[in-house]
Amino acid sequence: MTFAEPTTIGMRIDAVIASLESLPHTNPEILYASLIGASLMFSFLVLNSGGSSMALPDGGDADSLNKPKKISNAKPVSSSDEPQPKWHILRLTNYVVTFGFLLSVLKFASNATTYLDDSTSLLQFLIIWSISMCYFFGFFGISFIELDELESEPQNHQHQMLRKPMPTKESAEPPVKVVKMHPPASSAPVCTDPTSFKKPSPPANIKELSNGEIASLVLQDKVKDHQLEKLLDPHRAVEVRRLKVDNQLGSLGRGGALAELPHKHDLDYKRVLGANCEIVVGYIPIPVGMAGPITLNGESVYIPMATTEGCLVASTNRGCKAITQGSGAVSSILRDGITRAPCVRLPSAKEASEVFLWIERPENFQKLKEVFESTTSFGKLLEARPSVAGKNVYIRLRCFAGDAMGMNMISKGSLAVIECLRQVFPNISLVALSGNMCTDKKAAAINWIEGRGKSVVIEATIPKGVVRSTLKTSVPAIVEANVNKNLIGSAMAGVVGGFNAHASNNVTAVFLATGQDPAQNVESANCITLMEETPEGDLWISCTMPSIEVGTVGGGTGLSAQAACLKAIGVKGGGENPGDNAKQLAHVVAAATMAGELSLMAALASNSLVAAHMTHNRKPASK
Repeated sequence: MTFAEPTTIGMRIDAVIASLESLPHTNPEILYASLIGASLMFSFLVLNSGGSSMALPDGGDADSLNKPKKISNAKPVSSSDEPQPKWHILRLTNYVVTFGFLLSVLKFASNATTYLDDSTSLLQFLIIWSISMCYFFGFFGISFIELDELESEPQNHQHQMLRKPMPTKESAEPPVKVVKMHPPASSAPVCTDPTSFKKPSPPANIKELSNGEIASLVLQDKVKDHQLEKLLDPHRAVEVRRLKVDNQLGSLGRGGALAELPHKHDLDYKRVLGANCEIVVGYIPIPVGMAGPITLNGESVYIPMATTEGCLVASTNRGCKAITQGSGAVSSILRDGITRAPCVRLPSAKEASEVFLWIERPENFQKLKEVFESTTSFGKLLEARPSVAGKNVYIRLRCFAGDAMGMNMISKGSLAVIECLRQVFPNISLVALSGNMCTDKKAAAINWIEGRGKSVVIEATIPKGVVRSTLKTSVPAIVEANVNKNLIGSAMAGVVGGFNAHASNNVTAVFLATGQDPAQNVESANCITLMEETPEGDLWISCTMPSIEVGTVGGGTGLSAQAACLKAIGVKGGGENPGDNAKQLAHVVAAATMAGELSLMAALASNSLVAAHMTHNRKPASK
């Protein structure tokens, strides 16, 4: 009795190789090399079928990543517009090859004995496995791993650009407005979101590092900004944060803006004398926080806020992040004119009516305009609207004041207008230079309806995913809360201009930081906040603010600390065109207000406000 020799895979492979060698005019090495080369060529062609070379995200060399974006009327070009490798084809190929390889293994395993005895079938399996292995070792996973890395490169390059801006070559093209965009804040802790306060995981030797090294870690998001006070002493935390913020402002061309913002005991009393305060005995330091960046009219802006209310800056920062993750804020100026309404008195109501009718005639307004503008270099009288109450006439003058807030300018011009009227009506007498129809520093319907200073409307669209992830609520919930609180609730209270959650909070904080008159927050905080759910399920929000009164020259803007905050925004002093800087400051005030409204309403909609404030806005009693 004889036994057949056992057959092993190795023996069958030797048999297959022998059969290949026995084939006429066939060299096994050439055959296998051809198979490997064909698989490599196939993968290379699929990988690069989108273009001759892999384009960088901005469609050029690496240096182009450091070039700032430019605004033009042409259609914006995105990375998807450039020729790119067809990664989706390679990803599909990965799935097909993997499925085919596994299917062949299963088929072989289902009847291995038969296939081992059949040299032809075994050769077919070996060819399939050889091609698959060549593909796996050469290209498998490239669309799963490398694609993610390539997609993250633009953000990494952009972050490097913020830390060290690259010089750009001058071009012979006509000058265009340069816009440098910052991504949304990577860390936006807010008191209304307790989960955002996580335990720090910094380097063990962080206290031994220099301030510059720690600031670099914060910029790289290896150390969270809000952890600095816990990791370092509070004084050093402020110094590190100033380095970090100055680096960010430097990429916007505003490096050194914080140099004159004091963080130690310092005040130049010479600047105060005769300008800001009398009988001076000292000054009250108010902490200044920096919210942002927020994308405002296509540009990145940081918002300085002076406040003693815990969680205000952090909450506004969350709103800035959500807006920047969405459409960005788009702001428009509807009207621009500061007002003053002197009260004059006549012997009778009939004579008062004659003054009213005389001012209403266009040719007489031109006379008033000429005498008004003879008193100022920048002021332009835009309107004179009289109102009669018995023998009294209240003349509401509206004036363009350039980059100044304009109260001194329009008051001086108002006196000239009264003198002009006295030449026509000798019996007229001035009761008060301000007759309260201006209306300054008081809640008034006329400011809400007619406007005063800058009338601004601002809007943004927040994707529903951002509402869930950043604002921790849903679009229907925040819309419902806004209607019932800011609209119905305010109407029930009979408010004037107060159809908002806390507009005066943000207005006052920006006013204090930038040297505005804080008492004018009464009318400047007039605001109606509207929210709607879009057909796509996203959140649309707008704030309409008809009476923002701001200036970038005069008053408190001349103090060094306030001037530093104006410089951080990019609006210190007069603008290139009269009024440009003051208008931009009004846009920033509106943007801060909308960010604050968005974040607070989200906290109210999710019922997390009180718990967060109790957790993060209370200090233990000093021992």
